[in-house]
Amino acid sequence: MTIRQDNAADPMQQFRAERVADIARMAADPEMIALASRFMIASSPFKYSYHFDWLGRPIIQFPQDIVAFQEVVWSVRPDLIIETGIAHGGSLVLSASLLALLDMSDAIAKNTSLDPKVSSRRVVGIDIDIRSHNRVLIESHPMASRIELIQGSSIDSALVARVHELAKGYRKVLVCLDSNHTHAHVLAELEAYAPLVTIGSYCIVWDTIVEHVPKALFPNRPWGPGDNPKTAVHDYLRRHPEFRSNKDIDNKLLLSVAPDGYLLRCS
Repeated sequence: MTIRQDNAADPMQQFRAERVADIARMAADPEMIALASRFMIASSPFKYSYHFDWLGRPIIQFPQDIVAFQEVVWSVRPDLIIETGIAHGGSLVLSASLLALLDMSDAIAKNTSLDPKVSSRRVVGIDIDIRSHNRVLIESHPMASRIELIQGSSIDSALVARVHELAKGYRKVLVCLDSNHTHAHVLAELEAYAPLVTIGSYCIVWDTIVEHVPKALFPNRPWGPGDNPKTAVHDYLRRHPEFRSNKDIDNKLLLSVAPDGYLLRCS
């Protein structure tokens, strides 16, 4: 009796291995890195990140980061996403729609019917100033049932305590920080909300790219090179070894507003 040995590589494994190799080569290519940097700076005066919607709401985000965020959510499968900074609500709608897809995939896997009214997955959005027109459009959006809006400073102690209380009982928590971009504010947000992140999930700090673009691109803003989300991230990571920046995400994106900002909780 002979045993057939199939030496052919699994096609999906082969594809992923080739992709990892291509990403490594790209991330080590100085010309590619320089091109990406030039694009980030050259596109800023045109407000490139403002050009996109998610399900009808302006999202103010790079498409590459939208895709990366989708990958993170699918991998982590959170049941609570906490976001600071709301603007027009596109990021909240993105999060809510991804949670809806997770519910759908769970229902398919379990061969059960999908009832969005009984889903426990939700998004909490915090902003110091939720404009009335944005609130109306967010609260009337088809994803609104999954979204809770909280107005107030994200670093106010009473508000932080409220969010911590709300987060109790959730198994997998993911946090996104995208409000005031000064070092002091982002660091205070990290101290307040990163502890809520569950092991294997992420605290994503947006706009760390500020460290790498000219101060002149942020007129009348208190943040800029030397005082921004990235400096806060590095400060926080020095004292919190339970988190690390996921460089694999940086390497494959190249174009991202969050270099070093995808913080994976490891312990």
